[in-house]
Amino acid sequence: MTDFTMKTDAEGIATITWDTKDKSMNVMTLEAWDDLEALFDEALADDAVKGVILTSGKPDSFAGGMDLKVIAKMKEMAGDDPARGLFDGIMNAHRIMRKIERAGMDPKTLRGGKPVATVLPGTALGIGLEIPLSTHRIFAAENPKAKIGLPEIMVGIFPGAGGTTRLTRKMGAMAASPFLLEGKLVAPAAAKAAGLIDEVSDDPMAAARDWVLNAKDADIVKPWDAKGYKMPGGAPYHPAGFMTFVGASAMVNGKTQGVYPAAKALLSAVYEGALVPFDTALKIEARWFTNVLMNPSSSAMIRSLFVNKEALEKGAVRPDGVADQRVKKLGVLGAGMMGAGITLVSAQAGIEVVLIDQTQEAADRGKDYTATFADKGIARKKTTPEKKEQLLNLITATTDLDALKGCDLIIEAVFEDPKVKAEMTQKVEAVIPDDCIFASNTSTLPITDLARASARPEQFIGIHFFSPVEKMLLVEIIKGRETGDRAVAKALDFVRQIRKTPIVVNDARFFYANRCILPYVNEGVRMLKEGVEPALIENAAKLVGMPLGPLQLTDETSIDLGAKIARATKAAMGDSYDDYADEVIFFMEKEGRLGRKANAGFYSYDDKGKRQGLWEGLRKQYPPRDEQPDLIDVQHRLLFAQTLEAVRALEEGVLMDIREGDVGAILGWGFAPWSGGPLSWLDMLGAAYAAERCDTLSEEFGARFSCPDLLRDMAAKNQTFYGRFGASAKAA
Repeated sequence: MTDFTMKTDAEGIATITWDTKDKSMNVMTLEAWDDLEALFDEALADDAVKGVILTSGKPDSFAGGMDLKVIAKMKEMAGDDPARGLFDGIMNAHRIMRKIERAGMDPKTLRGGKPVATVLPGTALGIGLEIPLSTHRIFAAENPKAKIGLPEIMVGIFPGAGGTTRLTRKMGAMAASPFLLEGKLVAPAAAKAAGLIDEVSDDPMAAARDWVLNAKDADIVKPWDAKGYKMPGGAPYHPAGFMTFVGASAMVNGKTQGVYPAAKALLSAVYEGALVPFDTALKIEARWFTNVLMNPSSSAMIRSLFVNKEALEKGAVRPDGVADQRVKKLGVLGAGMMGAGITLVSAQAGIEVVLIDQTQEAADRGKDYTATFADKGIARKKTTPEKKEQLLNLITATTDLDALKGCDLIIEAVFEDPKVKAEMTQKVEAVIPDDCIFASNTSTLPITDLARASARPEQFIGIHFFSPVEKMLLVEIIKGRETGDRAVAKALDFVRQIRKTPIVVNDARFFYANRCILPYVNEGVRMLKEGVEPALIENAAKLVGMPLGPLQLTDETSIDLGAKIARATKAAMGDSYDDYADEVIFFMEKEGRLGRKANAGFYSYDDKGKRQGLWEGLRKQYPPRDEQPDLIDVQHRLLFAQTLEAVRALEEGVLMDIREGDVGAILGWGFAPWSGGPLSWLDMLGAAYAAERCDTLSEEFGARFSCPDLLRDMAAKNQTFYGRFGASAKAA
């Protein structure tokens, strides 16, 4: 069954409709390219056809992009020469779009072609914008919810089906850069203002028909095909263009630190393509796109940030046979920062929320968090006073536990003290319905222990949000020893309601995310104590793709929190706890340097809280040694500290799905996104090398780097994580 169909009306307009079956949004496949070309060939050869309109059969969208699984298929079809297979496939797409663009016109006179318009009912992303860019005029519906843009850079690739070349030549390198290098998405009106599309209309189909019937030869010649074309803003050899490309290169390297291949390849394609004729530029774009697709970083990013993330959001790990558990009424216990954030995102999803705190003043303050958030949105014209009122009407702020009657999910976000949580659990369970699920937002306390206070432990679960709740994409769901399937399904359905990405892990100290991130922080602090330059520690982390160095991250999360966790862990683990790094944390705590919140931490801050640089007192308290370690050794200590915990979590059954391990690491604490996650990174290194590196690190720095038995076994068998555990991920 074809994804494209065509009908020609009495006025001679051939309308080609894109409608991918069994998909809520159109996606491009290899077979669909052939269908699209065949219909255009038919339209161009038919003398009765005066022009063509390309549109969508989906009422609210045009297309969501390329089916990225097609890329793997193209590699497989190429056999021993995957690069050739990818390049040929990309060039075939270029050939088809170039045929659409030239539309039968005489190549010398540029006359005799048929006008081709695109009508966008709504969202157009990736290839869903690249194909329209090859048509002569783009009409969009007045649909404020629609998003238009080229987000490929966000998953480790760049627009490689002509989008990079066409958008640059249409808008100029400077104007195109936010859409190419940042993946910026905009509503139709903003897309027209920027120059991405041509018209926005209440009736785009009527407007497109009128244009097609009245278009002249000159109207369908693209600027880059016209004689005397000059790139807007200047080409690289133009004085203005030269400065643009110098600045762009500096910006890309500054933002990516050289670890994201797609951004550098995109800039190369733009720069080199701007120096040659259009068709040669397309070939250059295809070569750089192939280069990126062959890079293991891009493959890993696509797998984790697109395929696996989408699978988890669609319920890949949801228990079978459990009815829909979407939340109708939510109770939030505790109106502090976390409780207020949970209330906000839940109300945004249209869920009725009861926000409880000890005093009415505290409860009201928690509700005001949503009001303030909405006010900021109104100021930026992202929302309206009417929508703010609707949002606030969903929230009841109170001290009365009886208001929780009728709730089907409770999320407890009170003080991190087992006794306080136990008391709250018992008070609330006396009020809520028997079938209500009870969740704790704890970040460190074992769920199994907390569930002992519950009369219904099978309905007790952990739902761990990351701060700030409204910005962080990940939610960690923790199964206690007695947690039942309905509680898991309830948590998953709720997380999907609020448009976050869930991972489900088994109960253990620090769960998964904190289990991995704490060793990263501790390793940085250890190196500081050992005499490694603080700037080397921080920059090594950033140069390997971590968003924050371990010292800055500690400042952001607060040093007194680190001290509290250290004391609690020491009390729980006794002599088996390694407290080497604690001295530094306790010193900072004693000095009152508690992090950003105190305007004093490992970094210095001005009166407004702006970070000024590393605190000079660090080098006095922990003098740097004369001989500093190599950059790669610092980076490996920081990365292996995290990845080995991910392996141990998988080995121990805390982590149940490697997809969750990689997606959770990137979204939860920003683990080097270019790598695809810790397990993907180890696959890139190879198990044999990783095991050997563990032996070297453990011999020099201690048992925390000891090679896990699982990794050792994989090294002996020459296995990868996605080869050994990834069957379900590949099928997702």
